[in-house]
Amino acid sequence: MAGIKGLVGETVLGKKGEVVNVDDIIKDKEAIGLYFSAHWCPPCRGFTPLLKDYYKTHEERLAIIFVSSDRDEASFNGYFGEMPWHAVSFNNTEVKGKLSSKYEIRGIPTLLFLDSNGEMLRKDGRAFVTNKEDPSKLKEKLAQATE
Repeated sequence: MAGIKGLVGETVLGKKGEVVNVDDIIKDKEAIGLYFSAHWCPPCRGFTPLLKDYYKTHEERLAIIFVSSDRDEASFNGYFGEMPWHAVSFNNTEVKGKLSSKYEIRGIPTLLFLDSNGEMLRKDGRAFVTNKEDPSKLKEKLAQATE
Protein backbone atom coordinates (compact mmCIF):
# COMPACT_ATOMS: atom_id res chain seq x y z
CA MET A 1 0.00 0.00 0.00
CA ALA A 2 1.59 3.23 -1.13
CA GLY A 3 0.99 6.90 -0.58
CA ILE A 4 -1.12 8.32 2.22
CA LYS A 5 -2.93 4.99 2.69
CA GLY A 6 0.43 3.37 3.34
CA LEU A 7 0.97 5.87 6.14
CA VAL A 8 -2.42 6.19 7.84
CA GLY A 9 -4.23 3.09 6.61
CA GLU A 10 -7.19 2.64 4.27
CA THR A 11 -9.61 4.49 6.54
CA VAL A 12 -9.74 7.31 9.09
CA LEU A 13 -12.45 8.74 11.32
CA GLY A 14 -14.98 11.18 9.94
CA LYS A 15 -16.66 14.01 11.82
CA LYS A 16 -19.50 11.86 13.14
CA GLY A 17 -17.25 8.99 14.18
CA GLU A 18 -17.90 7.17 10.92
CA VAL A 19 -15.20 5.30 9.02
CA VAL A 20 -14.11 7.22 5.90
CA ASN A 21 -12.06 5.86 3.00
CA VAL A 22 -8.76 7.77 2.74
CA ASP A 23 -8.99 7.82 -1.07
CA ASP A 24 -12.23 9.79 -0.76
CA ILE A 25 -10.74 12.53 1.40
CA ILE A 26 -7.49 13.00 -0.53
CA LYS A 27 -9.00 12.91 -4.01
CA ASP A 28 -8.12 16.08 -5.96
CA LYS A 29 -6.32 17.67 -2.98
CA GLU A 30 -3.11 19.65 -3.47
CA ALA A 31 -1.77 18.57 -0.09
CA ILE A 32 -2.58 16.43 2.92
CA GLY A 33 -1.71 17.78 6.35
CA LEU A 34 -0.82 15.48 9.22
CA TYR A 35 -1.63 17.41 12.37
CA PHE A 36 0.06 16.10 15.53
CA SER A 37 -1.66 17.70 18.50
CA ALA A 38 -3.40 17.11 21.83
CA HIS A 39 -6.08 18.74 23.96
CA TRP A 40 -3.81 19.01 27.03
CA CYS A 41 -1.17 21.00 25.10
CA PRO A 42 -1.58 24.83 25.46
CA PRO A 43 0.31 25.69 22.23
CA CYS A 44 -1.90 23.17 20.40
CA ARG A 45 -5.04 24.74 21.81
CA GLY A 46 -3.75 28.10 20.53
CA PHE A 47 -2.82 26.85 17.05
CA THR A 48 -5.89 24.68 16.33
CA PRO A 49 -8.25 27.69 15.82
CA LEU A 50 -5.75 29.21 13.35
CA LEU A 51 -5.54 25.94 11.48
CA LYS A 52 -9.32 25.63 11.51
CA ASP A 53 -9.73 29.07 9.90
CA TYR A 54 -7.02 28.28 7.35
CA TYR A 55 -8.61 24.94 6.53
CA LYS A 56 -12.07 26.43 6.10
CA THR A 57 -10.61 28.91 3.60
CA HIS A 58 -8.78 26.21 1.62
CA GLU A 59 -10.67 22.96 2.27
CA GLU A 60 -11.30 22.34 -1.44
CA ARG A 61 -7.52 22.15 -1.86
CA LEU A 62 -6.39 20.51 1.40
CA ALA A 63 -7.12 17.48 3.52
CA ILE A 64 -6.01 17.34 7.14
CA ILE A 65 -5.72 14.24 9.31
CA PHE A 66 -5.43 14.71 13.08
CA VAL A 67 -2.90 12.44 14.82
CA SER A 68 -3.67 12.69 18.52
CA SER A 69 -1.35 12.64 21.50
CA ASP A 70 -4.27 12.84 23.90
CA ARG A 71 -4.02 10.76 27.05
CA ASP A 72 -7.52 9.32 27.00
CA GLU A 73 -10.31 8.76 24.52
CA ALA A 74 -12.67 11.26 26.16
CA SER A 75 -10.11 14.05 25.68
CA PHE A 76 -9.54 12.92 22.10
CA ASN A 77 -13.27 12.91 21.37
CA GLY A 78 -13.77 16.38 22.85
CA TYR A 79 -10.82 17.91 21.03
CA PHE A 80 -11.55 16.16 17.73
CA GLY A 81 -15.13 17.40 18.05
CA GLU A 82 -13.79 20.96 17.63
CA MET A 83 -12.04 20.10 14.37
CA PRO A 84 -13.57 20.17 10.87
CA TRP A 85 -11.25 17.48 9.40
CA HIS A 86 -10.53 13.75 9.81
CA ALA A 87 -8.49 11.80 12.35
CA VAL A 88 -6.54 8.63 12.91
CA SER A 89 -8.59 6.64 15.43
CA PHE A 90 -7.51 7.21 19.05
CA ASN A 91 -7.02 3.46 19.48
CA ASN A 92 -4.80 3.13 16.41
CA THR A 93 -1.57 3.42 18.36
CA GLU A 94 0.37 1.49 15.70
CA VAL A 95 -0.25 4.18 13.05
CA LYS A 96 0.39 7.00 15.54
CA GLY A 97 3.68 5.44 16.57
CA LYS A 98 4.75 4.75 12.98
CA LEU A 99 4.01 8.34 11.89
CA SER A 100 5.72 9.88 14.92
CA SER A 101 8.81 7.77 14.31
CA LYS A 102 8.92 8.25 10.53
CA TYR A 103 8.63 12.03 10.77
CA GLU A 104 10.67 12.33 13.99
CA ILE A 105 7.92 14.16 15.85
CA ARG A 106 9.55 15.55 18.99
CA GLY A 107 6.94 18.10 20.03
CA ILE A 108 3.43 19.26 19.39
CA PRO A 109 1.75 20.95 17.70
CA THR A 110 3.40 19.79 14.50
CA LEU A 111 1.83 20.10 11.06
CA LEU A 112 3.38 18.39 8.05
CA PHE A 113 2.14 18.72 4.48
CA LEU A 114 2.46 15.72 2.15
CA ASP A 115 1.39 15.10 -1.42
CA SER A 116 -1.05 12.27 -2.21
CA ASN A 117 1.90 9.92 -2.77
CA GLY A 118 3.02 10.52 0.80
CA GLU A 119 6.03 12.61 -0.22
CA MET A 120 6.97 15.49 2.08
CA LEU A 121 6.04 18.96 0.85
CA ARG A 122 6.66 20.98 4.03
CA LYS A 123 7.82 20.16 7.55
CA ASP A 124 7.04 23.69 8.71
CA GLY A 125 3.28 23.56 8.25
CA ARG A 126 2.63 25.46 11.45
CA ALA A 127 4.60 28.49 10.23
CA PHE A 128 3.10 28.08 6.76
CA VAL A 129 -0.44 28.34 8.20
CA THR A 130 0.42 31.07 10.71
CA ASN A 131 1.79 33.17 7.83
CA LYS A 132 -1.38 32.44 5.80
CA GLU A 133 0.61 31.18 2.82
CA ASP A 134 -1.34 30.13 -0.24
CA PRO A 135 -1.54 26.33 -0.66
CA SER A 136 -0.18 26.69 -4.21
CA LYS A 137 3.19 27.44 -2.58
CA LEU A 138 3.23 23.87 -1.27
CA LYS A 139 3.66 22.63 -4.85
CA GLU A 140 6.26 25.33 -5.59
CA LYS A 141 8.33 24.03 -2.70
CA LEU A 142 8.14 20.52 -4.12
CA ALA A 143 9.11 21.71 -7.62
CA GLN A 144 12.15 23.55 -6.21
CA ALA A 145 13.22 20.47 -4.29
CA THR A 146 13.23 18.31 -7.43
CA GLU A 147 15.10 20.71 -9.74
